[in-house]
Amino acid sequence: MTDAHAAPRGVGVVVVAAGSGSRLGAGRPKAFVPLGGRPLLDWALEGVAAVAGLRSVAVVVPAELVDADGWAGVALPPGATVVAGGAERTESVAAGLAVLDPACDVVLVHDAARCLTPVSVFDRVVEAVRAGADGVVPGLAVVDTVKTVDTEGYVTGTPDRSGLRAVQTPQGFPRDVLLGAHASGMVATDDAALVERTGHRVRVVEGDPLAFKVTTPDDLARAERLVARA
Repeated sequence: MTDAHAAPRGVGVVVVAAGSGSRLGAGRPKAFVPLGGRPLLDWALEGVAAVAGLRSVAVVVPAELVDADGWAGVALPPGATVVAGGAERTESVAAGLAVLDPACDVVLVHDAARCLTPVSVFDRVVEAVRAGADGVVPGLAVVDTVKTVDTEGYVTGTPDRSGLRAVQTPQGFPRDVLLGAHASGMVATDDAALVERTGHRVRVVEGDPLAFKVTTPDDLARAERLVARA
């Protein structure tokens, strides 16, 4: 667990933008799909750039885009490093971690597809890590009834939804905790799961409906409506 009394040294953010965007059907990597005339990645980085105490940013993109043209409309934060992602999310995050300023004591991992995440969510996550949490994720209460099913599609149970949360990003960790989780060699769909599997407790703070993930054309249309009203 991080020392809550240690002097803060800065926040590092790994922005994961290596997805293909196949479900959007846009013919380009998801992070570069336009939203309100700007790439999704630009919207995401706008939020990242406003994080209090920001020291270092790593932007993880498909390998073919690291040195490519086509970055018009994307404003990289000063000093940001662009790095190629891997075949799995865990590999992509590890690539970003490797180029962050090692002086960062708090590391956030954020999906570029959650491009409209308010800065207040970032602030809540950082504050909880600074308060001593080994891992922090923003989440929203689940409002629908949830069923567990078997391989044939039959219901096997109905979990109590009062104890369920739909998890978002950014996810935040003390740098040494996240590095240790990645050094374990395990693979997971998010970094909180890696940290949990290495024996640490992860706290949930309040998320925000605006932090939804743009995955399908319907999600993109919803985001377009939101930015048009802003």
